[in-house]
Amino acid sequence: MTQVFEMLMLICFGLSWPFNIAKSLRSRTAKGKSVPFELCIIVGYFCGLAGKFISGNVTYVVAFYVVDVLMVSVDLLLTLRNRKLDRLAQEEETV
Repeated sequence: MTQVFEMLMLICFGLSWPFNIAKSLRSRTAKGKSVPFELCIIVGYFCGLAGKFISGNVTYVVAFYVVDVLMVSVDLLLTLRNRKLDRLAQEEETV
């Protein structure tokens, strides 16, 4: 039963990332986004994965960790891209 609850937690956390990714793609700005926050989320997921492997309790739940890490990583890459776009737009305004 603990695996089910862990899976549900990961699904609940993971539901927000597709919306963040879509917003990052549409907005093309990094305003309101935090690289350190996204890095902390990724580190947290890796700690959860490490716990699964160290305890030898590798189950289907690991797939949810991997999917969540991939989604946060995509959003992080988009945030970095959007920061660059923000800098370029700011440079154009000053010219």
